Amino acid sequence: MQLPDEIRRLAETQFGLVTRAQLNGAGVPPGLTRWHSGDRWRSLLPGVLMLNTGLPSQDQRLMSALLYAGSDSWLAGASALACHSSSMRLASGPVQVYVPYPHRSRRVGWVTIRSTRLTHERLVERGPLRLSCRPRAVVDAAADAIDDRSARAIIVGAVQERVVRLADVEHWVGVRRRNGTVRLKSALREAAAGAWSLPEADLARLLRGSQMFAGLMANPALEDASRRRLTTPDLWLDDVALALMVHSREFHGGVLDWDATVNADSDLKDAGVEVVAFTPHDIEHRPDAVLARAEAGCRRARARSRPAVVSTPRATIALAS
Repeated sequence: MQLPDEIRRLAETQFGLVTRAQLNGAGVPPGLTRWHSGDRWRSLLPGVLMLNTGLPSQDQRLMSALLYAGSDSWLAGASALACHSSSMRLASGPVQVYVPYPHRSRRVGWVTIRSTRLTHERLVERGPLRLSCRPRAVVDAAADAIDDRSARAIIVGAVQERVVRLADVEHWVGVRRRNGTVRLKSALREAAAGAWSLPEADLARLLRGSQMFAGLMANPALEDASRRRLTTPDLWLDDVALALMVHSREFHGGVLDWDATVNADSDLKDAGVEVVAFTPHDIEHRPDAVLARAEAGCRRARARSRPAVVSTPRATIALAS
């Protein structure tokens, strides 16, 4: 017996997947389904079949999770975020799926299904896939991150790359239960303060340990005495005209971009600004040495006359914990 045309068309829209219930509804005998399941088809999840025996693709894994969880389910957290943003790879852990309350939460194979009462979001469709909206996906992925630094990387990175608006992220943090929101609110403060990358946020957090950096600003606009625009520093201490820079190849496309980034500091130095540069590796692995270098730069800046550089603040990093 050949599969009915309606099943073939349905499978085409579902990345080559069907459920046993869909087969039964189309009149396919259970015996034929069992025979094909052991010979020509592959079972991905209970009741979900792939109409070949190959390895499932990423889309097939996601579709399989939705078919198993039911027609009112949708992809959540890191699983949804990977579909929204090309810079996010699908996590190697379980596929995350939401179902509306009162459906129950459960773990089946490589799928985690969570019941939620927050069902007022606008779902996004990517072909047959249903996803959380971007800001909720960012917040849920950060909440599920293995540690605080990973959570901060997700939120600060998403805001920095303009994947989401800060106000939308704040909304989804605000509607969550209070339990577990401390790390999310900390990341929000850093994103709101204008830190454009996680290393910059790490450097700002590190400098909180020194009273020398009260009033530190992130990414202000600078002009010299002739009103010429200068390179925007990552962090800036205005009273002594001290620029703190984070240099990382990760955020530049090639050697020329990297060279331009490093050489751009020269216009600050020509204007009399004291510049101290760090690498993300040192910030993460040698924090004491980084803090010592930053304080030494601050002392040098205080020992000379402040140059006529005008700053326009973008934000001030809060130094209170």
